[in-house]
Amino acid sequence: MYSEKVMDHFQNPRNVGEIENASGVGTVGNAKCGDIMRIYLDIDETGVIRDVKFKTFGCGAAVATSSMATELVKGKTVQEAMEVTNKAVMEALDGLPPVKVHCSLLAEEAIHAALWDYAQKNGIQIEGLSKPKSDIHEGEEDEEEEY
Repeated sequence: MYSEKVMDHFQNPRNVGEIENASGVGTVGNAKCGDIMRIYLDIDETGVIRDVKFKTFGCGAAVATSSMATELVKGKTVQEAMEVTNKAVMEALDGLPPVKVHCSLLAEEAIHAALWDYAQKNGIQIEGLSKPKSDIHEGEEDEEEEY
């Protein structure tokens, strides 16, 4: 069962769309379930995220986590955005069913991928940021998925 917040963000997603000439764009997917998430960041010269948009192809939980993730990073500094975890996204949505937790991981990874793109474009390093995976299950091919 989905929380009211999940349903609200699915039915009325915030920050849908693209940002032309974005400061950073991150695209990640989950080959096992088919979800694909792209997040666009507009970051000002002081490192504050002025605007954020997303496009997600996936289930309702993927749309809801994308929407909530954009709300959590908008207006934040790059470093504050680094602290937005999948757990923070799930908590902000009042939880997700166990089989949908991977959607919140996708949101966290998409933010990191967009920040990585921003850092690469500007020749900077962001503390705690490493090169993101394009598939959240990269390197887990032989492992059983646990829900």
